[in-house]
Amino acid sequence: MLTIVRHGRTAANAGGLLQGRIDNSLDSLGKKQANEIAGALGKVDVVVCSPLSRAIETAEPLGINPVIDERWIELDYGEWDGEPVSSISKDTWAQWRSDDLFTPPGGESLASLNRRVRSACEDLQSLAESQHVAVFTHVSPIKSAISWALSCEREISWNLKVSQAQISRILVRNSQQTLLSFNEVAHLTQ
Repeated sequence: MLTIVRHGRTAANAGGLLQGRIDNSLDSLGKKQANEIAGALGKVDVVVCSPLSRAIETAEPLGINPVIDERWIELDYGEWDGEPVSSISKDTWAQWRSDDLFTPPGGESLASLNRRVRSACEDLQSLAESQHVAVFTHVSPIKSAISWALSCEREISWNLKVSQAQISRILVRNSQQTLLSFNEVAHLTQ
């Protein structure tokens, strides 16, 4: 089983800011969410984390030393890191939504993100056939992992809503992946 988890809340999440590569820690609600996630996951054999603190802190309640994999880091928003989502113009959003090669100034395209996350998923595929692998990551890599699980040919990230502290589960058998659940939040009390 390959379980993909979005980190708990940070102050930047609460403020509607694009975090990207900014290394924010969880806020008090985020720490509570991390404990709720640990309770919902059950037995986990291997933990893989983005190198950012918010992902690592979300995995901590499991008590398993994580493998840090840079490929699970959030999309690089470049100059937009730390900016309110509302500061991006409607025209720019429309351009970004229509072109997976669009790159925020100094950032990374969705096409690039998809390549690195697909590679990370493929590297975990055989391990996930026999063990429960939990990956703690961010919104954009989760969307890419779901796209990989569904073998999508076209960009679907704009069609997915990934909630804070969500869990998605991908069954891996015979080198094939099947999406079992997406955006689970029933474990959250708030």
